[in-house]
Amino acid sequence: MTTTPPVRLLVCDDHVVVRAGLLALLGSAPDIEVVGEAGTGEEAVALAAKLTPDVVLMDLQLGEGIDGVEATRRITAASAEPPHVLVLTTYDTDADITRAIEAGATGYLLKAERPEELFSAIHAASQGRTALSPPVASRVMARMRAPHPTLTDRERDILGQLSQGLGNREIARALFISEATVKTHLGRIYDKLGVDTRAGAVAVAKEQRLLP
Repeated sequence: MTTTPPVRLLVCDDHVVVRAGLLALLGSAPDIEVVGEAGTGEEAVALAAKLTPDVVLMDLQLGEGIDGVEATRRITAASAEPPHVLVLTTYDTDADITRAIEAGATGYLLKAERPEELFSAIHAASQGRTALSPPVASRVMARMRAPHPTLTDRERDILGQLSQGLGNREIARALFISEATVKTHLGRIYDKLGVDTRAGAVAVAKEQRLLP
């Protein structure tokens, strides 16, 4: 009789108490083996390469250094057969979900999920299957069904400048408009895209091919 080896897991969360709680919880699962823990994105990238886990459990907000999205991108691009990344976070905005999936995350789970759901998602991720919390799955489906927002030519111009990393003053100079006008347009862009940050606007714009 052959036994299935446990899923080798690397945990990345910058909060020590949260990480300790996760390690204690995951330690109760006989078919999951925590092979390492990281408190920063850079540390997660390094340990993923060194320990070759099956799955990396990744928080999105990691304090100083690179965030969970960038760490996910680096981990999934580091080798021909990288570990699968399962996001575990409290954030469920469209922009966060989009950025994580575009970076290569296999699944996206919220920290409010029950332990059994977390265990199940880890096993699904280890097999390359998508695992999404129900609220996240609902948001993804709603976005797929929703028509793309209509942006004005000026809003598209500003989005294009935004995607190049320009600030409000630089955008104003490039488009020969005032900073106040740029801020007004940005507010309308955020409302139409359902985001509240510049990075979120660019992520959703790329996803929906709205950039000029």
